[in-house]
Amino acid sequence: MIDLKSLREDPDIYRAAIRNKNESADIDAILSLDEKRRELLQSGNELKHQRNVVSEEIGQKKKSGEDAAEQIAAMRDVAARIKSIDDELKSVEEELDQLLLWVPNVPHKSVPVGKDESANELIREWGEIPTIDFEPKTHLELGESLGLFDLMRSAKISGTGFPLYTGMGAKLERALINFMIDFHVDKHGYREVLPPLLVTPESMQNTGQLPKLREDMYHVGIDDLYLIPTAEVPVTNIRSDEILNEEDLPIKYVAYTPCFRREAGSHGKETRGYLRMHQFNKVEMVQLVKPEASYQVLEELTANAEDILQALGLKYRVLALSTGDLSFAAAKCYDLEIWAPGEQKWLEVSSCSNFEDFQARRGNIRYRRDADRNVEFVHTLNGSGVATARLLVALLETYQTDEGTIKLPEVLGPYLGTTLIK
Repeated sequence: MIDLKSLREDPDIYRAAIRNKNESADIDAILSLDEKRRELLQSGNELKHQRNVVSEEIGQKKKSGEDAAEQIAAMRDVAARIKSIDDELKSVEEELDQLLLWVPNVPHKSVPVGKDESANELIREWGEIPTIDFEPKTHLELGESLGLFDLMRSAKISGTGFPLYTGMGAKLERALINFMIDFHVDKHGYREVLPPLLVTPESMQNTGQLPKLREDMYHVGIDDLYLIPTAEVPVTNIRSDEILNEEDLPIKYVAYTPCFRREAGSHGKETRGYLRMHQFNKVEMVQLVKPEASYQVLEELTANAEDILQALGLKYRVLALSTGDLSFAAAKCYDLEIWAPGEQKWLEVSSCSNFEDFQARRGNIRYRRDADRNVEFVHTLNGSGVATARLLVALLETYQTDEGTIKLPEVLGPYLGTTLIK
């Protein structure tokens, strides 16, 4: 949720944000409703003050035995006018709140301006593209030959886009999740949580998925609950409607969850194999921090995700997303992409975002400063640390041998019981 006072003072900032993010929101209608709301508040308060003053006069007249019929009749009219104003005010505020939900977060000044992903900026690269002196197989070919997953039978169960890991594929998926959770807890100081997989519409609204991304979400209508698209939603909402102490910050959570996305807007995108799934596993980092620290924390959180890829020895690059590729709720975002030799393409495995106070305003997550006891909104950040489906693709394709086996990094040995899949 954006700050209405800030929008009122400089609406052009928000008009630019809407334009640069390719979003649609009616700033003029919001400003008009805001002005109407303030007029109604003023009129209502004046009438309520008048009612209070005359009520005292009526009380005094009754005490002294005077006739107060005229004032009582007048107050009936005032009460009716107050009710009418309050009803109209409620209607205006509801309409205003709905319009505000469609206003995106304002991009940080460092975000490159551009219409789409073609304007993303390369920040850095790490590692070398692996040298494979034979014709590399794709993850689909490797998975089939090694019995790691079975997409035909998963489609029989649930339709396309849902995984069925088998044998060493299932064990590798579990090993990756445990490795990443332990890594973030032991090396980066996160606290592990295991959140619910179904959340309320309010929780989805707080983090910015609703109303914008409703069509991409799986909804359980009978209970009015949503399957989570990412652990960001339940984990960020752990502290909704709370006032934290300054000493509590930063709060650093890490969580593994399955994630569910209908991918309603993915028509024409690569959906082959495990490149784009309706259900996938992900380890997510979430931080709640003081506002002045959030951009330093964004760099640290991105580095935390990079550490996973470096530990696995995978070639990757970091991109700063342009305004046209930035999510609705984010103020700034880095994408981490890994190289998949069999696919011969870069695959996104992590997005690390600073939402500033956008989510905190929606979820009412605040903290009290020690120095002056003032209460302010925290800044929220999150990042994948990382998503496993495309990670699995790159691992299989990077570490394949000419014998058709997979020789995995040593760091996975303790979790997998071996580093060789054959």
